[in-house]
This record gives sequence, C-alpha cells and structure tokens, in this order.
Amino acid sequence: MTNYLDFEKPLAEIEGKAAELRALAKTNEEMDVEAEAAALDKKAATLLAQLYTDMTPWRKCQVARHADRPHCKDYIETLFTEYTPLAGDRNFADDHAVMGGLARFNDTPVMVIGHEKGNDTKSRIERNFGMARPEGYRKAVRLMELADKFGLPVITLVDTPGAYPGKGAEERGQSEAIARATEKCLQIGVPLVSVIIGEGGSGGAVAFATANRVAMLEHSVYSVISPEGCASILWKDAEKMREAAEALRLTAQDLKQLGVNDRIIPEPRGGAHRDRKEAIASVRKAIAAMLDDLSGKDPKALVADRRKKFLDLGAKGLAA
Repeated sequence: MTNYLDFEKPLAEIEGKAAELRALAKTNEEMDVEAEAAALDKKAATLLAQLYTDMTPWRKCQVARHADRPHCKDYIETLFTEYTPLAGDRNFADDHAVMGGLARFNDTPVMVIGHEKGNDTKSRIERNFGMARPEGYRKAVRLMELADKFGLPVITLVDTPGAYPGKGAEERGQSEAIARATEKCLQIGVPLVSVIIGEGGSGGAVAFATANRVAMLEHSVYSVISPEGCASILWKDAEKMREAAEALRLTAQDLKQLGVNDRIIPEPRGGAHRDRKEAIASVRKAIAAMLDDLSGKDPKALVADRRKKFLDLGAKGLAA
C-alpha cells in the first residue's frame, strides 16, 4: 500500500480509482476496464511528473522523511556483503540508532556506519527515530579508529533529524561526543565518503558527514536545524516551516551550489520510496565513483583533502 504525502492527494485519488477499477474487474470477468484504467495510469504518471518538477524545499523535506523511503538497514543489506555488525562504545552501552560494522562493498573490505530510523512503530522506538545518543557517536569513533588502523575506507549513511536532545544524553556528554566524532572524521588517513540518504540534521549529521566526498540523494535535505525548529525560534510559530525551509537552503541542489555536497544522486520519479531498487542502485554507483576518485591517495593527502574541503566552505554563494 502506497503512503501518500499531503501534496500527493490528487495523485492518490487517480491511482486509487485505477486500482478500484481493476479490483472490480477481478470480481466480474465480463467487465473490461483495462482501457479506462490505463488512461488513469497515464494521467497519474503525468501528474506525478508535474508534482516532482521544481519542488519547493518544504516538499523535499516531506519526501526526505517519507516512512517508506529506504533506510540505512536497507542499503546495508543490499549494497554490502559479509556485513559483520560491531556493537557498543566500550564505555556505556550500544546505541541502536547507529548501525556499523565491517563489510565488503563491490568485494572491497570497508567500514560502514549509518543512522537507522526504523520502519515500524516497534523498530522506530528501538532505534530512537534515528536520533543518536552519545554512545552512538562514541561507537562511530571506535569504528573509525578501527578502520584507520587496518586501512579500510569508511562509508557513512546519514539519515537523522538530529542528535537526541534528552536529559540523559546531555548528562553523558552529547555535544562532546559529537565533537569527537567530527574530529575523528578529520583525522583518519583512509578514504571517507558520506551519503545523505534522507535527513541530515544539524551536528548529528555533521559528525558522520565530515568526509572527503559528500553525496546527497536528489530529494534529501541537510541543514543546521529542522524547518519546524527554525520557525519556532525565528517566528515563534512552527507553522511557518515552509518559509523556514526556503531560508535554510537545505536542498541538495542549493547545497551543491554552495559547495557543501559534491554530487547529487538522482532518484526515481516520485522519490526513492517509489522504486527502492533503482534508488539503491544509484547510491551504489555514486559510492563506487567517490571511492575510485580517492583510491591511491596516501593518508596525508586524504586528510589534507578533507580539511581543505571544509575550510573552503562559505567561499561559494548561490549567486556564483
């Protein structure tokens, strides 16, 4: 069953009518509805193309958060072989919002780390909706150190509304853990590539995405704060999230112009959730291209490349 977003309601009506006609035909073999259903399919395809052309930033936020969008676990299961999860920060606990472990990507040994939101009520609660606690970032630091020790490229998959802001997380040093993870990203002497697969929220995302190469899916978003949070601070009204989304310049297209991301990964028409297989295949190609671009560089060159990338941020404007 397709879950439709608010702006997709007209599309839901058309596709619903086509499905209803076909269901009626199954109960009555004498009914010939295929021509009418095909016409509705064509109308739906045209409308879908219109809806996903020149999308507003707020609509992109909605698509990036779609419940059926492929999550970190889906990418790991499809893109990697011999995945061996590594758990815990060796200090406090294992944070299920962060997945990570040894794996092979196109038969190359790598370390993969990512945020996992979960795909139903039970798993979302277990994964804390992808909002990592300090132990999640400390686990990521441990895995990056391990990758650096054995010369393994690091691949990070970012999909989080932000780091968990709860009392316990703050007591255990949330901001320090994020800073340590960001620092470790800048220090390791192995290729580090990152893909924003959904939401990239604030420091919780930066801690994984301070990489040599950063890619974003076409309808993903990456921002210092959520549109709702920004609207609550600036206008004292979370309902102004549309205006906030415009002002934040959080889309992959704006961030490519600003030099924050290095490539935009195309999504199937209607978003990654409409054709998960195609979306994941596109991510595979992008990761392979980014790793090829970094192959053969020595550790010092990789660290220098990464530091220069982030020191240069702010040098480009949207008017450039």
